[in-house]
Amino acid sequence: MKLPRRQFLHLAAGAAVLPAVSRIALALDYPARPVHIIVGFPAASGPDIVTRLVAQRLSERLGQQFIVENRPGAGGSIASQSVVNATADGYTLLTATTANAINATLYPNLNFNFVRDVAPVAFISRTPFVMVVNPAFQARAIPEFVAYAKVNPHKINMASAGIGTMTQLCYELFKMMTGLDLVHVPYRATYLPDLIGGQVQGAFSTVPQAIEFIKDGRLRALAVTSTARVDALPDIPSLGEFVPGYEAEGWFGIVAPKTTRGDIIGKLNNEINAAIADPKLRAQFRELGVSPMSMAPAEFGQLIADQTEKWGKVIKVADIKPE
Repeated sequence: MKLPRRQFLHLAAGAAVLPAVSRIALALDYPARPVHIIVGFPAASGPDIVTRLVAQRLSERLGQQFIVENRPGAGGSIASQSVVNATADGYTLLTATTANAINATLYPNLNFNFVRDVAPVAFISRTPFVMVVNPAFQARAIPEFVAYAKVNPHKINMASAGIGTMTQLCYELFKMMTGLDLVHVPYRATYLPDLIGGQVQGAFSTVPQAIEFIKDGRLRALAVTSTARVDALPDIPSLGEFVPGYEAEGWFGIVAPKTTRGDIIGKLNNEINAAIADPKLRAQFRELGVSPMSMAPAEFGQLIADQTEKWGKVIKVADIKPE
């Protein structure tokens, strides 16, 4: 039986539309079961806390559980590997952090390329660090610190949370941009008791970790590492005010396996952006010293690439090797 030309074209056009309709229907149905967000750091860590706050809002908005799973190890690389290899169906996601940009250079033998092998979904927040010193240390501001360090080379001990961590890279970038001769003292456990006790003189700390000690006078804050002052420490200047061009911030975002469908990524991006626009969540973030921020997937992807290049250069110049 031959179909009239007009009827044939109508049916053909309808058939062409079906795959697009099916994709839209799948996106509308997503998520149809619990979604797992993998965090490469322990419970109660910064990435874990931020992820759980966002996951709670997503669960409420989408009517499915967003379950946070902690898989610490190798600076987050174990978790990253598991998500790179996961089924790309939108039900396994990863909390990406600055550590992913660092690890690309710090660990040259990784079995994946983070920039190439994940699909950026949504940016969540930036989190600055704060340069702190023991109150007995004579410098009360960055110019005084720099002046003292220049006439006392190799005498200021700067603690960090370990080799290759952002707390070290903040220090290394500062050292590179000022030309100061400082001593790096990496810790496996927390360095705060030694810093408060005066065994080491300074450190670059996360704001949530240090803020209570700053407020009660056990630590003195000299500067924050963001380009602007932060709400949690409004009286503390930006380090860039004294060292032009200095900027070092941690960040959090969500990524998925590389071939995750664009409609699912788009839906997640919209929902995460809506979640972090919620005034209550924004207030919780600010109490932690975290700045909520939205980005389109492509913009977030560019940030990951730029950060990978930036910290890769610092690692190479400082000749940092993993422990």
